[in-house]
Amino acid sequence: MTTPPSVLRADARRNRERILETAVRAFAEKGADVPIDAIAKAAGVGSATLYRHFPTREALVEAAYRNELARVCDSAAELLADLPPDRALRRWMDGFIDYLAAKEGMADALRAAVASGADPFAETLDKLGAAIGSLLHAGAEAGLLRSDVDPFDVGLSLAGVALITGSPAQRERSGRLLDLILDGLRYGTDK
Repeated sequence: MTTPPSVLRADARRNRERILETAVRAFAEKGADVPIDAIAKAAGVGSATLYRHFPTREALVEAAYRNELARVCDSAAELLADLPPDRALRRWMDGFIDYLAAKEGMADALRAAVASGADPFAETLDKLGAAIGSLLHAGAEAGLLRSDVDPFDVGLSLAGVALITGSPAQRERSGRLLDLILDGLRYGTDK
């Protein structure tokens, strides 16, 4: 069992974050079989430090995925604090597409974790629904977005965009499709 990040010393928390960021990149670039020692080295920590935080490969994969999920979901509140709700939603959409691209890169590692009994996706839909819902609600309250939209419908639309434009070469097209989705979310608001 890993120690919850909230009770770690500051240096241990920084090490954990570096390990998770490095793991996401490594799994995305090199696949599920990237050596754990290579992840530790790239993160600038020893193997023992990595194993203290994540005793198994599956624990590392699951934590890396959940960390990325938390990052994209938590960004909704941060964006709403800094931007009008419709612009916050559009910026969040870009982050969500990036999150899905990272998840796709980790697909083999995630499949291996699931096969070993881990469940990295246990909270995914609830967290994403809450993040999208908060953005839609703020936009509806401000009169900038429709109030009759199901957050899961928006999530599925975004997943569809990521599916067909997930490569970096398609990023411009992805942006145009996200703009179309946002325009549809404005329909009926006279904005």
